Amino acid sequence: MRKSFLYLLLIFVFGMAGGIFSDQIFWPYFIEKPLFYQYRLERPPVYVTERKEVVIQENTALQEAVDKVSRTVVGVRTKLRSGGVLEGSALVVTNDGLVVTRSSLIPSGENLSFFIDGQPQAFQVLRRDAQADLALVKLEANNLNTTGWADFAKLKPGQRVFLISYRGAGSNYQKSVNEGVVKSFDENQIQTNLIEKSGAAGSPLFDIEGNLVGLVSSGSGSPVEAVPVSKVKTLVGL
Repeated sequence: MRKSFLYLLLIFVFGMAGGIFSDQIFWPYFIEKPLFYQYRLERPPVYVTERKEVVIQENTALQEAVDKVSRTVVGVRTKLRSGGVLEGSALVVTNDGLVVTRSSLIPSGENLSFFIDGQPQAFQVLRRDAQADLALVKLEANNLNTTGWADFAKLKPGQRVFLISYRGAGSNYQKSVNEGVVKSFDENQIQTNLIEKSGAAGSPLFDIEGNLVGLVSSGSGSPVEAVPVSKVKTLVGL
């Protein structure tokens, strides 16, 4: 019994010594040889995990936003007694027919028209805000498309925006899109780098998510300016 124990002890001791020899001397010696050096066996293994990322392109986001809000824009056309014509747009703010546009685009006593998809709509002007140049109008239409309101407190210079303007009447109408960024703003006005030659009056200005940022007040050949969404909400009573 004693001999067996000594025998096992010797095996254990020699095994341990062999392991230390192999780890500290034998193996390091071989991996430094030219035959093994190219494999760099002294380096720990590197584990590669596949990573996939979904990138949402800004242009795709813009197109989705345009598709979302395009039908919230209606046409405005005023024939003046002097023979001139004013053309612009209005924004649907409730699905039962409330729309907002520029007050100066629909002067009192003139021949006013509102269009949805080229079709004229009966209407009633409810109230005006002369200081902000806004007007609230009720169309005799229901189940209209609407959109959300941007948070004016979170608006930032350089923020990407776009406008949709309604051009023409009847079967000749079309909607035009223009995009740019906010240059500066205050509680009364938003300035952008967008340039519109004509017909942008009353056009809604949206953020990249399709929420209303403001209503265009000017921009014929000069950078587009807009009345902030906060004033539009006040007119509507929100």
